[in-house]
Amino acid sequence: MLMRTDPFRELDRFTQQLFDGTRRPAAMPMDAWREDGSVRVMFDLPGVDPDTVDLKVERNVLTVQAERKPVTGGEGIEPVISERPTGTFTRQVFLGENLDTEHIEATYDAGVLSLRIPVAEQAKPRRIEIVSGDRKELVS
Repeated sequence: MLMRTDPFRELDRFTQQLFDGTRRPAAMPMDAWREDGSVRVMFDLPGVDPDTVDLKVERNVLTVQAERKPVTGGEGIEPVISERPTGTFTRQVFLGENLDTEHIEATYDAGVLSLRIPVAEQAKPRRIEIVSGDRKELVS
């Protein structure tokens, strides 16, 4: 249904552990689950202006791009601690063929981007009637 891939994730994790010995959370963590004939996906994007969020679907690949800008101001502002990642973040999720990518619904509330991706009608389970071989139709 949903496939997640990030070819550089392991390399990034290894590099971070090698240089600073700590694990940092992903810049765009997500959860996904099936619910009522659809797939729900939630991305954590705290501090991101909703106008900078861009969603695209191309060949069953969902791309989420968002930008978190650094806190800047005028003169007299001097950063003391700056640990929150800033810049443009991109995440790709590979969607299965059985999802209806034409009817994705997206909302953004309290720093969480929520998507509802319906399962395509042809992929939903359906009942098939079984006809007995003993039945004969009369032709008049």
